[in-house]
Amino acid sequence: MVSGRTFPEAAARATRDARLRANLAHATGTIRAKRARAVAELSDWARLRAAGAAIKDRTLARLDHYLERAEAAVIAAGGTVHWAADAAEANAIVTGLVAATGEREVVKVKSMATQEIGLNEALARAGITAYETDLAELIVQLGDDLPSHILVPAIHRNRGEIRDIFREKMGSWGRAAPEGLGDEPAELAEAARLHLREKFLTAKVGISGANFLVAETGTAVVVESEGNGRMCLTLPETLISVVGIEKLVPTWRDLEVFLQLLPRSSTAERMNPYTSMWTGTAGGDDGPRAFHLVLLDNGRSDALADPVGRPALRCIRCSACLNVCPVYERAGGHAYGAPYPGPIGAILTPQLRGTAGALEASLPFASSLCGACYEVCPVAIDIPRVLIHLRERVAAGGEATREGARTRIRPARGHAAERAAMRAAGWVLDRPGVLRAGQRLAGRTRRLHPRRLPGWLPGPGAAWAQSRDLPEVPAESFRDWWRRAREEKSR
Repeated sequence: MVSGRTFPEAAARATRDARLRANLAHATGTIRAKRARAVAELSDWARLRAAGAAIKDRTLARLDHYLERAEAAVIAAGGTVHWAADAAEANAIVTGLVAATGEREVVKVKSMATQEIGLNEALARAGITAYETDLAELIVQLGDDLPSHILVPAIHRNRGEIRDIFREKMGSWGRAAPEGLGDEPAELAEAARLHLREKFLTAKVGISGANFLVAETGTAVVVESEGNGRMCLTLPETLISVVGIEKLVPTWRDLEVFLQLLPRSSTAERMNPYTSMWTGTAGGDDGPRAFHLVLLDNGRSDALADPVGRPALRCIRCSACLNVCPVYERAGGHAYGAPYPGPIGAILTPQLRGTAGALEASLPFASSLCGACYEVCPVAIDIPRVLIHLRERVAAGGEATREGARTRIRPARGHAAERAAMRAAGWVLDRPGVLRAGQRLAGRTRRLHPRRLPGWLPGPGAAWAQSRDLPEVPAESFRDWWRRAREEKSR
C-alpha cells in the first residue's frame, strides 16, 4: 500500500481536495461527538483506561509465556498454530492452506493484519479471489481503492460516490446492484446484503483477524457491528485467522476490560452488536471443521524491544486517535501510505518497517504534537512521546549496518542541517553564561528583528518562512525578571 510519496508530498495533494476534506470533517466530527457522549456515561472511565494499559503492559512483559500458553490451548481445542516471522511467511502459509482445500475463492472478515501483509494481493497472485464482506471494505474493494481509516475504511467516500461504485462495479464481482439504486443508506446496505449473501452461502474458506486472543483458552475474539463477520466465522468449512502477537490478553477477566473500552472508543456504542468468539473446532457440522491460527510478528518483536516505542503495541485498533487528529482530518488516511493511518500509524508503521525508507522517516513528523490522540486513547498510549522518540531516531540516522562485530547507524541523508542545529542548541544550553548573554542581546536588539523570516532561506528554512511569523522577543528574559523581582521584594 506504499504510495511512493512521503507524507508531506501526499498530504499536500490531499489537502487540495475540497470534497475529501468535507467528507472527512463531517465523518470525524460526528464520530468524535458520539464517542465523547458514550465515554461520559461511565464514571470509572479513567480507571478502565488505566486497567487496559496495565493489562497490556503486563502481557507484553511476558509475551513469550502467553504466546506459548495460547498455542497449547489452541492445539488442545483442535486447532493448528502457525508462526510467521514476516509478511512473506504469513502470506505463504495462508496461500498454502487455501490451496490445500482446492478452493479458489475465500470470504474475509475485516482485518488490519491481513491488510498489513497484503494478503489479498498475495492470494490473487496464486489465483485465489478474496471477497471482503465488511460493508466499508466492500466499498473499497469494488472501487479498486485503498482503506483510509481503521474503523471506517471508506470514510473518504460519500453516499453518492458509493452508489456509483455499486452500480458500476458490483456486477463484475457477483450479484449486480438493483436497478435504479439510490443513495439512501438503507438501499445501499440492502444492495450489499444481497450481493454478499451469495458469497457466504458458497464459500468454503473464511479468513479473519482477531481483536483479541485469550491465552488461557486459546479463544479468538472478533467484535463488529454488521454480522458479516459472524457469517464468515461460522459458515465456511475452514477458518484461517491471522493475528498479531500483540493481540493477546491473559485471561477472560482481562478481556472484560477491553470489551468495555473498545466499543465506546470506536463506534461509540455501549457494546458491540456482534461479539464472536471461537475456540478451536467444535466437531460435527457446528462451525468450521478446520481452524488455523497464524501468529504474526512482522516487526512487532523489534517494537517490543524499544522501551519508549513499546506502548504502541497496546493499541486495540479503536481509531479514536484518528477522529480527533487535526492532521488526519485534513490530509486523510491515504496520505500515510500504509494500512495504519493517523497518529497510531505515524508511530506503528515506522516501528514495524523501520525508518530507513523515505515514507517511514516522514511519518513521525505527521503530527502537530497537540496531544489530543493521547487524551482519547483507551489504553493511554502516549503517542506524542513516541513521535518525538522516533523523530530523534530519524534525525540521528537511518538504517543500521553491520561492520565486523559492531553495529553503527548510517546517517540519514537530508538531516545534516537539523543535526547541526541541535548540536548548536545543545552547546548553548549547556553554558548558562552564553545563554544569558544571548537572551540579553536578543532583548536589546528586538526592535531590529523582522516579523517574518526571509523567503530565500535554504532547505527546511524556506518552508518555515512561508508559513510562520517570528515570535516577539520580550524586553527582559525570565531569568532577569526573576532576579529583579526577588531583589525588589527583599528591600
